[in-house]
Amino acid sequence: MGYGQRAVDFIRTLRHPLSTRPGNAFPLDPWAERIIRQIYGPRHPNGSRVVKTAVLLVPRGNRKTTLTGAITLLHAKGPERRPGAQLVSVAVDKKQAKGVFKEVAGMIDGDYAFAPNVGNSAKTVDEARGAKIRDYVSKIVFPGGIEYEALASDAGTAQGRTPSLIIADEIHAWLKRDPRELWGAMRAGAAKVANSLTVVTTTAGAGQENLAFDVIDYARKVARGEIEDPATLPILFEAPRDADWKDEALWHAVNPGLAFGYPDLEGLRQMAREAEHKPSERSIFQRYHLNIWQDHSSDPFVEMAIYDQGDEPFDLADLEHEPCWLAVDLSSNSDLTVIVACWRDPDQDGGYIVHPWFFCPRDNLHRRAERDGVPYPLWAEEGFIEPTPGNVVDFRIVEDCIRDLCERFDVREIAFDPHLARVMMNTLRDDGYPAVEMRQGWVTMAPAIKELERAIIAGRFIHGGHPVLRWCFDNIAVETDKAGNKAFHKGKSRDRIDGAVAAAMAVARAATGEDTRSIYDSDERADGLLVW
Repeated sequence: MGYGQRAVDFIRTLRHPLSTRPGNAFPLDPWAERIIRQIYGPRHPNGSRVVKTAVLLVPRGNRKTTLTGAITLLHAKGPERRPGAQLVSVAVDKKQAKGVFKEVAGMIDGDYAFAPNVGNSAKTVDEARGAKIRDYVSKIVFPGGIEYEALASDAGTAQGRTPSLIIADEIHAWLKRDPRELWGAMRAGAAKVANSLTVVTTTAGAGQENLAFDVIDYARKVARGEIEDPATLPILFEAPRDADWKDEALWHAVNPGLAFGYPDLEGLRQMAREAEHKPSERSIFQRYHLNIWQDHSSDPFVEMAIYDQGDEPFDLADLEHEPCWLAVDLSSNSDLTVIVACWRDPDQDGGYIVHPWFFCPRDNLHRRAERDGVPYPLWAEEGFIEPTPGNVVDFRIVEDCIRDLCERFDVREIAFDPHLARVMMNTLRDDGYPAVEMRQGWVTMAPAIKELERAIIAGRFIHGGHPVLRWCFDNIAVETDKAGNKAFHKGKSRDRIDGAVAAAMAVARAATGEDTRSIYDSDERADGLLVW
């Protein structure tokens, strides 16, 4: 109905201070024009916009901030303006927010530069601009009571608004530990406004337990047709993980601006030459210039794409009569506590099946989610983690779970790191349960980690895609000694690797096949003498 065309026509009237085109005309290249038409063209019969959320995943250097500046002016001065509208852009921090703000202000000043000379007073300048630019608060006031403000993601004032336009810039780097609260508050405010629009512009991030991955993954599912949602427009310029990152044809496919001279092709070539010999530079190149989503750890234990091959579902009921080994990692205070059960895979030699039971303190669950940057409340709701009463994990509940597992499965051993576990081990032993020590030092854990690594790489490690366990594996940073022995440690102080440690312990005990139960604990007693 002409809405897409009128949006394009308005943007073509804008002037950008860095444009090399005649009269500093806005550089709306064909790929960007197509995006504008797809956002603003499709309409319902009443004229309201079909697209409510546009997710733009594009590598650095493709001028996405410039494009969102034009979109902002569409809603501030152009045909999408509505009296009294609140327009908000949220960036990583104050510096980044200022950059978005300057894009918008620069185009307003571009119009003013070509306006007739009407004087230099603040009032006449604002009149010529058609807006009041308040640089010190990153705010612009337009006629009709329309206000635009650029905010940092960690600003408390980002909440409590009812924006008709949200520009969410580089959400993979938003500073709040778990920015879902901010995201939810902004989206809830926008839902109160008719015909609101959210535009997400970002490069690839790292890890999967974060807001950015959730947003991008949802857009991917819409793009693939797995989810039917006409209100979400996925615009995803990303390369597959297994793509040849040195292929310049791939660079052009993923960077829509390259055909028009940006980003700089020679600069990309130099970065690629360095990345070929520097693994750390390679991950940076893949992430920021090819939008290949990275694993969370900078020094990963295994590639998470290989780990994810073991996400096939299985039924615990089918394993009730199979030999089972448990490993327990007890938390010192507010960390995760986990029990991991391991079975030898009956369908493949040298394979393992594992399943975890996680526990965390119930008090301040949302604050803990912000601290660790993961959705503890959602995991608890979906049954992937059990919150126990209080502000520390209740070991009595953990012990009851161990006893229940021993009743349900053919448990041969329960391996504990004796640190923090003495009381529980003694109690279980007194009641006839096969509790054993397995210290988490180099001598014990290096062979365990080696066996775990072998199973994962060989595709013989089935975990069912448990999200908390995956997060633990994704957090692992590896320390290797001169003999090639590996040890797990946290990449950051807030990362949790407890599930991965317990999985290594359980796999190691299952691999050795040790059974510490007394012969008198079984009904299947062998004939003959028992000598010791």
